[in-house]
This record gives sequence, structure tokens and C-alpha cells, in this order.
Amino acid sequence: MSTSDQYIYQSGFGNHFSSEALPGALPVGQNTPQVCPYGLYAEQLSGTAFTVARSSNQRTWFYRIRPSVMHRPFEPYNNESHMVGTFDTRTTEPTPTQIRWLPFDIPNTEHVDFIDGLHTIGGAGDAALKSGLAVHIYAATASMNKRAFSSSDGDFLIVPQQGRLDITTEFGPLIVAPNEIAVIQRGMRFSVALPDGPSRGYMLEVFESHFELPDLGPIGANGLANPRDFKTPTAKYEHTNDEWHIVNKYQGELFVAAQDHSPYDVVAWHGNYAPYKYDLANFAVINSVSFDHVDPSIFTVLTCKSAHPGTAVADFVIFPPRFEVQQHTFRPPYFHRNCMSEFMGLIRGEYEAKQGGFLPGGASLHSMMTPHGPDSQTVERATKRDLLPGRVADNTQSFMFESMFQLRLTKWAIENQQRDHDYYKAWQSIPVTFNPNQI
Repeated sequence: MSTSDQYIYQSGFGNHFSSEALPGALPVGQNTPQVCPYGLYAEQLSGTAFTVARSSNQRTWFYRIRPSVMHRPFEPYNNESHMVGTFDTRTTEPTPTQIRWLPFDIPNTEHVDFIDGLHTIGGAGDAALKSGLAVHIYAATASMNKRAFSSSDGDFLIVPQQGRLDITTEFGPLIVAPNEIAVIQRGMRFSVALPDGPSRGYMLEVFESHFELPDLGPIGANGLANPRDFKTPTAKYEHTNDEWHIVNKYQGELFVAAQDHSPYDVVAWHGNYAPYKYDLANFAVINSVSFDHVDPSIFTVLTCKSAHPGTAVADFVIFPPRFEVQQHTFRPPYFHRNCMSEFMGLIRGEYEAKQGGFLPGGASLHSMMTPHGPDSQTVERATKRDLLPGRVADNTQSFMFESMFQLRLTKWAIENQQRDHDYYKAWQSIPVTFNPNQI
């Protein structure tokens, strides 16, 4: 698989960007002149309400060949959809059991694109109320052909596991490879091509607020994911008169509208509401250099904050390659019961707390207050090893979607043939070493 990326990007997180594919396409000194340069139309895409505080207000101005309103009416999507937007007793089931899935199957047909390869695993809340989140996986074998996708429900955080994604957006193109992520926010239209053939990955969708960098507190001004390492596309347009279909996710259901031109006819744009990508290899890891296993919040890349300070609708957390030097310490992730829900996936390699079973392309869910921790083999090794300085997680990348919400699972996820019904056995042979006569 190639890692080359031929596209040009703008650097920074949350910046006000400006980009034009033709010189002078951006109006000077105003947003909506009577006649825009090159005969373009001005169109605003709002990511927040008009009256949100200036520090949080997000919007972009497009200068495009045709207004995006030039489409025929939306109709229900005819293809079978496996997506859910309301997580209640009609659509999903709760379970406190620890759950693991072996790598999700990639379809054996050649005609499953990114949209049709999406399946909801679980979530919480209701997209119509802008409350909650959803966890999806995608498994696709074909590039999208004259189709664009967008969500009215929330922001997508996409985590490729197998195969690069060549994503065309209204803002310009971007390539996203395994060990990179992309964030495509509410209302943004995009198409996915598969340059490496059959592809698979994970997707987190948040129904409220937007992702932002976590506060660093006493860490200071630098560390974790640095703003300069985020990349936003630059303008590139298509001027066509061919048939396209716009697929819109609305309240968890899919609708489609036909139009006679490409949706990617934006010649210039400016604003701070834009898609972006990030290479996880650029994460500046913070860790204990004395003793104890520090809480995994130190590995947070992005957070979607809730109304409760310090508590997230969703955090995106990674467990990257790093040094471990703690003394007198049980070094693997500790045994835990959490007031948050933890969904984990593995991009490559072997997770440090699980020996086998948790595989690239698979996943696990540890629900709120459900016990979890390292498996028997990891415990055995960790309690007997010499605590020399060393490396951990080299050639590995696992991640976690952590949420304040209790997740409910779809029938597809609960009954999936890749579900590992023996997962509970991972902990059953942990030895009892208690001796009341010896400290």
C-alpha cells in the first residue's frame, strides 16, 4: 500500500482558512457581493448557530459554480441501510457484558461502496435532538461513483484500518491512510475512492458540538496533538453536467436527491468550518517517568465536550508507541470499572494488554461500570518481568472512543458472526496469589 499523498494542504487547527483554485476568486472586503468574481455564487455553510460566541462560532463561505440547492427532491434511499440514529428499545439492545468482535468481514462482492458498507455498531441518544453519538464501521470494495454523502446528524471522525481513502470534499481533496484520521463535519459533502482496493475502518459520529483539542492544563502550551500537524484541503473544483446523487443521513435514515452537476464545483472558500486530517504518528506522548500507570486521558487526541466540564460526549484516545520506564509498577493498563463507556479498535499490531483475540479490524466494548483489564497472559508476564526501561506498542496502534453515554448495540452488532462469545475467558485464569501470612 502506497503512503504517497499528492494533495496540497493548509496547516493548523481551528484556523480561519482561505483557498482559491482560480486567482481572485475570493471576493475582497465582503462575503456576498452583488456579482461574485468569475460569475460564481456565494453560499454559507454554518457549523454553529449564528449567535454562538465568537470564540466558538464556525462557518465557511463557498464561491461555487451553482448553488447546492439546485437538486431534485430528496427521496428515501432504496438500498438497504444498516445505520441507526435513535438508540431506543425499537432499534437497539443494552448489555453490560464485555464484548469483543474479531475483524469485521469485508464484503465478497465488488459493488459495495463507502455508503453501502456502513454499519452502526451502537450508540446513545437521538440524532434529531442533537444529543448523543454513534459508532459505525465501514467495509467497502468499490469507490463511490457519481455519489456524494453527508450527514445532517453530526460530525464524522473516520479511522481507516485497511486501505487508504481518497476523499473528495467541497473544500478540496485529501488522502487518509491507516494510522491517520479524518474529521468531516455536519453537512459537508464528500465522496470516497479506494485506491488500494477493499478497505475497512471505524467511524465515530457525534450528534452535538464539534471536536476540539483537549485542554493541556499543567502540561503547558505544547504536547499531545499539536495544532500545526492538522491538515485542511485546498480548493479544487469540477465543472460538469452529468448525473449525480446526493445521499443525506438525516435522523439516522438515508435519503437521496439527484442533480445534473458535480457537487464539487467550489472554486474558492474561506472560513473556519472545514474538514481536516491528522497523522497519529505526530502525537507527542506524555507518560509517567517515575511510577504508576497514568490515566489514559493523557493520550487524548480530540474531544467533543459536553455541558459538564471535564466530561466528554466523546474522546478520541490512542495508545501509541512509546517508552515505559515506571519503577515498582504494574505497567499494563490497570483493572478498571469506569463511569464512561469504552469502545476500542485496533489499526495494526497487537494491543499491549491483550495477547491474541483482539485483532486489527476487530473491536471491543467495555460498557459503563463493567469490569475490564489486562488478560491472564499479560498479568502473568507483567508481575514477573524485570522493570527495565523499554519500548511498548512499537508497530502497533490501538485507539478508543470513550463516552459519558451508555451505549446500546444494534442487532447487527449483537448477532454478528464475528462476535467472540469466548471473550470472557480472557480473565478466568488470572491466578489468585493472596496470602494472608505474607505481605
